[in-house]
Amino acid sequence: MSSATMSADDPVIDIRHLSVSYRSGRDAVQAVRSVSFAVARGETVAIVGESGSGKSTVAHAIIGLLPVHAHIGEGQILVGGEDVVRASESTRRHLRGKVIGLVPQDPQVSLNPTTRIGRQIGEALVQARGHRHAGLDADIIELLEQVGIDQPVLRARQYPHELSGGMKQRVLIAMALAGDPALIIADEPTSALDVTVQRRILDHLERLASERNISLLIITHDLGVASDRADRILVMKEGRIVEHGSPHAILVAPREDYTRALIAAAPALGGHGQLRLRHEDTPAGTEILRLESISKRFQLRHGDGHARSFLALDDVSLSAHAGQTLAIVGESGSGKTTALRIALGLEQATSGRVIFEGQDIGALSWNEFRPLRRRIQLVQQNPFASLDPRFTVFESIVEPLVSFGLQKGRALESSARRLIDLVQLPAAFLTRLPRELSGGQRQRVAIARALALEPELLFLDEPVSALDVSVQAQILALLGELQERLGVSYVLVSHDLSVVASVAHRVVVLRNGKIVEQGPIARVFGQPVHEYTQELLAAVPGRELALAA
Repeated sequence: MSSATMSADDPVIDIRHLSVSYRSGRDAVQAVRSVSFAVARGETVAIVGESGSGKSTVAHAIIGLLPVHAHIGEGQILVGGEDVVRASESTRRHLRGKVIGLVPQDPQVSLNPTTRIGRQIGEALVQARGHRHAGLDADIIELLEQVGIDQPVLRARQYPHELSGGMKQRVLIAMALAGDPALIIADEPTSALDVTVQRRILDHLERLASERNISLLIITHDLGVASDRADRILVMKEGRIVEHGSPHAILVAPREDYTRALIAAAPALGGHGQLRLRHEDTPAGTEILRLESISKRFQLRHGDGHARSFLALDDVSLSAHAGQTLAIVGESGSGKTTALRIALGLEQATSGRVIFEGQDIGALSWNEFRPLRRRIQLVQQNPFASLDPRFTVFESIVEPLVSFGLQKGRALESSARRLIDLVQLPAAFLTRLPRELSGGQRQRVAIARALALEPELLFLDEPVSALDVSVQAQILALLGELQERLGVSYVLVSHDLSVVASVAHRVVVLRNGKIVEQGPIARVFGQPVHEYTQELLAAVPGRELALAA
């Protein structure tokens, strides 16, 4: 059974009434409920839905990679007319790679950090063909070339940590192509990538699929990505397909309230193709933070003992104002995180000044900076990593108050209840551990902790990039409400322009350590001057179809 023996008229996969549950002790949680669909040869189908909707479970069932506590209760998964649900493990192994290829979500987890790139692709080729073969090295280089990696001979000798996120994702695509499959399953293939890198990866995957007549099954929570790339969209909720159709039909005339909610939560899909702006031209208030001609040069040492310098920031000047949000945008390597670290006192600038409410804080030592921690706080990117897994929600929220010796006893309990209410979580959550919370709930706890010291300025480092689009919308709305109620200022670092549009008053666009454009959000996003800003805006998923709709 291989792609070569399948009739051109047969669907590559045909799923009939598939149901999957996960066992937990004596209980079973139904993850997929009687799902049916087929994917034709050369067709691209996208499955969209929030976390827990069952979309990744469907993908893992198709490729035979469900965890041991999962159970397929009923249904069929037909590949080439054969039901793989009841097939032997050797048959499933044959399918993986030779008929169905997988591009997993996270290259950081999916690639072996101790093995060179070329060897990992070689292992995929050997597994697909069943044996080592003459010309294996040449085939490795050819696959790297096909997925658009420059200097393939050099890259084959490198380790994963020496490649960018986009390159690592291309390596996973090369491994998926190794067996010349009939179907590639792409499970959130670009969720961790900058918008322009995301676009290039999806363009390349689409082009390869077209050239080889490969079918694509894209698993994503991003309706914008699905609308740009798919011939058909399947919308999943609580294990069921609640709606399906062409991207145009789904966007223009969705039948289900759930689909309409997903569309409403995706800023790029509204406003006739224009990003939804929360703020128009808003007069700037009192300046609270200023970066003045900041430059940062890093010294990098090579294994041969030689050193070279790298200019991460080059003469950067920007201002944040009281009660408003300043966004710093740009691709990975643009310098936005370095700027944030310098403003937070975690890194010292090579030259320039950091002014906070009139005080030059750029040269302060750690101990001298500590009193300012009460006035400047950070909300980190990953809610899963930002909370101590051993601490209850109560302990996490009051930690800053304890650290500064500000409160104890009943005063701490009162503050914890006030803060958890502020981020719209029930007081009963105070006794829970982080593992008992969803990603969105964890991020609300992280925000509550950051607000405990009543800071004047919050730095938000990619605060919603790890969350589903609908949960993103809830967190962004919460941040807006808190700003209006408390008057707190935000400096938001993000690569997602649709997120920036929904919260920012002003925006700074960084490229290779230099500011290429800055100003009010309505002007920069409505009438971008620099071609790099125009490129970033054009790459936002879903805008073109929204405009056509």
